[in-house]
Amino acid sequence: MAVRSHVVVLLGAESTGKTCLAQDVCAALVAEGRDAAVVPEYLREFCDAQGRTPLPGEQAGIADVQATRIAAAAERHAIVIADTSALMTAVYSDLFFGDTSLYPSALDLHQDSDATLLTGLDLPWQADGIQRSGPQSRLAVDARLRDVLGRLKTPYSVVHGTRHERVVSALAVIRRVLEDLQTRGSRSPAL
Repeated sequence: MAVRSHVVVLLGAESTGKTCLAQDVCAALVAEGRDAAVVPEYLREFCDAQGRTPLPGEQAGIADVQATRIAAAAERHAIVIADTSALMTAVYSDLFFGDTSLYPSALDLHQDSDATLLTGLDLPWQADGIQRSGPQSRLAVDARLRDVLGRLKTPYSVVHGTRHERVVSALAVIRRVLEDLQTRGSRSPAL
């Protein structure tokens, strides 16, 4: 019988440390001998390739590519750390373009994750390529994410503090989820 992959989704406003956290958590899991992989944020790749931020009509394609890459990684690895998901694209599409059409599919996909980690706003904002809107958007994005997760009744854990503290916190959540899944022998609700 094949072992089912466990997907951990990192969500958060821009410049809140998702990429560093994904890489650090994956490295720690691999150092423990676990089969883990990171799925990078496709939006960053898109912006670098196009030399611009996406247009409203391109948001769905970005969400689809991110979801497809997460699913592909889940077929190959026991633990997948997703440096964002289609849900993040849906939130940005809503806030910046007034388009809520991406939520249904993004929320359906999010239900398949085992853990949801929300990065706190305690890190200073840093410019990082053209996809960054600026520090003024972080509060609105964070509030929308919390609202959407609350309406979905999706449990999530907020990670904050120094880089090291974030990794320790994220690993504690992931280990708890993995232990719970092993004890139950099945899927648990997203945490």
